[in-house]
Amino acid sequence: MSSTAGQVIRCKAAVAWEAGKPLVIEEVEVAPPQVMEVRLKILFTSLCHTDVYFWEAKGQTPLFPRIFGHEAGGIVESVGEGVTDLQPGDHVLPVFTGECKECRHCKSEESNMCDLLRINTDRGVMLSDNKSRFSINGKPIYHFVGTSTFSEYTVVHVGCVAKINPAAPLDKVCVLSCGISTGLGATLNVAKPWKGSSVAIFGLGAVGLAAAEGARIAGASRIIGIDLNPKRFNDGEYSKCPQD
Repeated sequence: MSSTAGQVIRCKAAVAWEAGKPLVIEEVEVAPPQVMEVRLKILFTSLCHTDVYFWEAKGQTPLFPRIFGHEAGGIVESVGEGVTDLQPGDHVLPVFTGECKECRHCKSEESNMCDLLRINTDRGVMLSDNKSRFSINGKPIYHFVGTSTFSEYTVVHVGCVAKINPAAPLDKVCVLSCGISTGLGATLNVAKPWKGSSVAIFGLGAVGLAAAEGARIAGASRIIGIDLNPKRFNDGEYSKCPQD
């Protein structure tokens, strides 16, 4: 068991105090995980445009102060009551669309929009008690999509954690939390191109490249990459897609 299990952890986090204002590195208090929760030590995290979109809070209901971040890789520090399939030391990826494994969506092959753990950008607290696990001098700091990875430690629902092979480099696989799985899944699970088909990918960012990889895995005979930024075609990775 971790020496910090059951204790409040003080660590650094990038806190958004107001919409559109620069994030501030603060010392935050991270409470222990409660029922069906896991506390993670975040080792690597990346920036997704979704973080920027909700930080700007244009056309949305602002929810601040908040800790953003949802693409990350880390290690389980401690687990709460009822957690049996994870233990301290496990290498994991937090995911913002979790699985309770019990609802009709989780049991369906056609959907992963869990009734309990589907993405909710308006909720800034944990499900078990409607409280935040983050605070600064007693002031609650809101969570973001159940992950909040712009913190050295975070607390997530166990259904929003994917255990991975410890040999996988966390600095690389952290993007599987969102960008890569989004593009790959869009191709393999939604578009479902047949072998020998032609596939066009609009936009060659991380999601677009992942979609192209999905098309390759599916056996597409021609993958056409389309982007307004010509510099992307000069990169070796992007050159795998024909220019258009």
